[in-house]
Amino acid sequence: MQHRRQNFQYFGHWKSLSPLFLTLAFGACQSLPTERPVREVSLDLRSAYAAAQADNNGEVATGWLRSLNDATLTRIVEQALANNPNLQATATRLKSAREGTIIGRANRLPSVDGSGRTILSRQDGDSSDSFGLSLDASWEPDVWGRLRDLETVALANYEATVADFRSARLSLAVNTAQSWCNLITAEKQLTLARETLASFQKNYQIIQRGYKLGTLRPLDDAFGRSNIASAERSLKARQLDRDEAARSLQLLLGTYPDAALTTQADLPEIPAVRAGLPSELLARRPDLTARRWQILASASQADASRKNLLPNFRLTTGTGSSSPELMQLLDASRLASSLAASIAQNFYSGGELSARARQALADNENQIHLYQRDVLQALREVESSLATDESLARQEESLLTEVGNTALAEKWAESDFVEGLDVGNRPSILEVLEAQRRALNARASLISLRNQRLQNHLDLLLALGGSI
Repeated sequence: MQHRRQNFQYFGHWKSLSPLFLTLAFGACQSLPTERPVREVSLDLRSAYAAAQADNNGEVATGWLRSLNDATLTRIVEQALANNPNLQATATRLKSAREGTIIGRANRLPSVDGSGRTILSRQDGDSSDSFGLSLDASWEPDVWGRLRDLETVALANYEATVADFRSARLSLAVNTAQSWCNLITAEKQLTLARETLASFQKNYQIIQRGYKLGTLRPLDDAFGRSNIASAERSLKARQLDRDEAARSLQLLLGTYPDAALTTQADLPEIPAVRAGLPSELLARRPDLTARRWQILASASQADASRKNLLPNFRLTTGTGSSSPELMQLLDASRLASSLAASIAQNFYSGGELSARARQALADNENQIHLYQRDVLQALREVESSLATDESLARQEESLLTEVGNTALAEKWAESDFVEGLDVGNRPSILEVLEAQRRALNARASLISLRNQRLQNHLDLLLALGGSI
């Protein structure tokens, strides 16, 4: 009966606090900012890409890595995804964000703290021990939904980090594929540079014989030696390019960049790509997904900052006992007898709380503008890659014709010079060297252009988003 009277007394205290709580709440609500944050953004997009051709329309295929049909490339990309330090760092941030969701959820639950002490005393040969233990518990009822908003902030930040991780994986896979193609290209350019030097050395032997026989001029001899020196310089540059391409790939693979990685593979064939619809891009791009979660996080943070202007309501209880009363420590009546309610309302903080609320609203608006910017940037990337692919395809057609014609011109010039028409109609050695230079340059350009098309194709795959 005694405990029941005590409980009634404390519930009466809470009841006496109600008018104060309602008065503070009403006053705080009157001062709340009326502007509310934006949680979702809708955009009006075109029904098709402007640069898309008829064969670009249709649903975007998944699993672009398989479409390249290169087993070695697939293995290298998998190695990069497993060992790349940057991706591992992003995965660590993902773990941190996951723990943040637990923290956000824990804020809505009661907290219990305990402490203990022991005292040993000696007097006149007698000793005595005493023990003490206390428990304190507190809980903030989420009256205004502020704690729920903060939990949403943590969850949205976690989902944004998940999307960032997916974006990092996709970027790493594409960058690894591009580095692989760069290495193949560098190897082929190095091989062509060796062939060029060998061809110029062979031609110079012919020039030397003609010069000794008096049929060629010192000018021809100087041009022959100049071509050899130029080819040697180009060979050294191509070797450096190859080594740097290997080191760049090794860096992505998480291995020591000693340039020891080599390949004799050919560049993969470029498969057809369907770009889909602009509206589908918003869901496919993980970086845009991350932006949308960041908008939600900023909106929830803005709501929580607004609600910081409202009164804070907290329930607390505590109990303590010394050694003779330890068994009574968790007695429900003792806990109830110490239960208390508190109301806190900030009346003056130099405008800090209101400024933080306005700051959170501004951050929400900033996130919206960043999302709109990133959407436009993503659309530009797709449009540019589609237009570039069309242009490079036409350029490759013209370059193939150029390679064929310059090869024929080189062959006929060498044949006419060596096997010899009459001296009056025979091409000069300078014409032979020029035909040879054009043929080699055309071949080098074709190697570079095919790699350029592959790089652009991979850029398009990255711009379209989706799975690896």
